[in-house]
Amino acid sequence: MFYNLIIYLYLLGVAIYSRFNEKVRKMWRGEREAFRILREKVDPNAKYVWFHAASLGEFEQGRPLMEQLRKDHPEYKILLTFFSPSGYEVRKNYEGADIITYLPLDTITNARRFLRTVRPVMAFFIKYEFWYNYLHILKHRNVPVYSVSSIFREDQVFFKWYGRQYGRVLNCFTHFFVQNEISKELLAKIGITNTTVVGDTRFDRVLQIKEAAKQLPIVEAFVKDAPQVFVAGSSWPPDEEIFIKYFLDKLSGKAERNEHKNWKLIIAPHVIGEDHLKQIEKLLEGRKVIRYTEAAEENVQNAEVLIINCFGLLSSIYHYGQVAYVGGGFGVGIHNLLEAAVWDVPVFFGPNNQKFQEAQGLKTSGGFEIKNYEDFASQMDKFASDANYLNEQGRKAGHFVKGQSGATGKVLSAVSL
Repeated sequence: MFYNLIIYLYLLGVAIYSRFNEKVRKMWRGEREAFRILREKVDPNAKYVWFHAASLGEFEQGRPLMEQLRKDHPEYKILLTFFSPSGYEVRKNYEGADIITYLPLDTITNARRFLRTVRPVMAFFIKYEFWYNYLHILKHRNVPVYSVSSIFREDQVFFKWYGRQYGRVLNCFTHFFVQNEISKELLAKIGITNTTVVGDTRFDRVLQIKEAAKQLPIVEAFVKDAPQVFVAGSSWPPDEEIFIKYFLDKLSGKAERNEHKNWKLIIAPHVIGEDHLKQIEKLLEGRKVIRYTEAAEENVQNAEVLIINCFGLLSSIYHYGQVAYVGGGFGVGIHNLLEAAVWDVPVFFGPNNQKFQEAQGLKTSGGFEIKNYEDFASQMDKFASDANYLNEQGRKAGHFVKGQSGATGKVLSAVSL
């Protein structure tokens, strides 16, 4: 089969490229270590529920399901697998799963060996995961398999004439829990009707994150007595050039409207390497800027800009803002809008958002797509001059998140546990 040829060529490419790329090397080693981990940790008398997430974003979608399943059905053990190092390396010590490992590449031999070792009683594949050999063997073994938070578009291979053979993999799923009606309709066109529209489990996850938010004394000292705070999360240089330019004028008093002058700015860049941090500081030259790791409650209050140069704080930091900006929309795609919107704040994002369901919903509910500096400045001027309008848009964003929650319960109530 052509698919298996592609997989073996990919395997060869990974083996070669791993010699030159650290991330690929971790994946290559991790996949080879997976069977050793399984041999050591799998309890032959346990009943395993298998969750597979490609990377960190998919893990966050699957996490509410894992945690609710563990709470309601402690008789099951949970196996969590990742494809990407950006997921595994961050969550390899996650306490909500009994075994965590890379997923060995989808060869027939690997799939048989993996499933013979684990013998899962059911499997959940998160969003875009469609591994042909694993899924066909699961079906052959009569193991229920569920696709969760999946979303389909017309340009995907399943709906092309040349993708019909590979598209048979969709028949291996017991049920699809999709994000929207469009996905359900597309699947129906190719004869897949075992679908339910439940939404995206990420909405449940961000509500969990909000409940567990950290108190950050340094950030609290920074925002103390500041009437308005702007939080830029997961920003890239094209994002920073827009919002920093705006706030430079406002903070320096060059703007005609003086109401901007009391805003403070928090920047949590997506990349916190030294070169990027210096690039941000250069853009802010002449302003009172301090890095989070160099700040103390005593010296941070007089700063105008706080740069978050460490990971793990952003979801809690959005709590301190009145307006948020989520980066990535001028590159490969926007980052997590929901982590900001859940705090009842309006959210800016760039134009590359068509594939993000939550962005489309937020466009009419407190979210604002910008294509350039003029778009951003015009909307920010409205926020700065009209507090009632700002608060109204923030409430819309928060209401949107709360209104889309509940997918986790819908999925678990529908599966056979």
